[in-house]
Amino acid sequence: ENILQQRNIKPTAMRLLVVEKLLKQQYAVSHKELAEQFEKADNITLFRTLKVFLEHKLVHTIDDGSGVIKYALCQSGCNCNLSELHTHFYCTDCKHTFCLTETEIPNIEVPQNFKLDGANLVLKGKCDKCNK
Repeated sequence: ENILQQRNIKPTAMRLLVVEKLLKQQYAVSHKELAEQFEKADNITLFRTLKVFLEHKLVHTIDDGSGVIKYALCQSGCNCNLSELHTHFYCTDCKHTFCLTETEIPNIEVPQNFKLDGANLVLKGKCDKCNK
């Protein structure tokens, strides 16, 4: 409940359940993967919950090249500014996507009069479990 209140999100039953599931995740999850964790999930309510979380910068999305957008919790205090963006790692074996929060996206100069709104850097390979 505190996590939601820190982001000015009204704590509803579904929002509390979703944030609880996201807190337990070791990797980013798709809408479908999240829905499968609920016995009777209403996909529209889940989608709206994720949309609210995105708007309030509680989660960020990751386009890892798999064709499915994935969601992960933002770190405490993150406002999703360009300076706070981090890289992600996509495991080509298990298909999981991990936030590499300690590895920031390098500063890249764009041409004059271009406006950079975001960046996405995805590294691909085998995660520690699949590499054993």
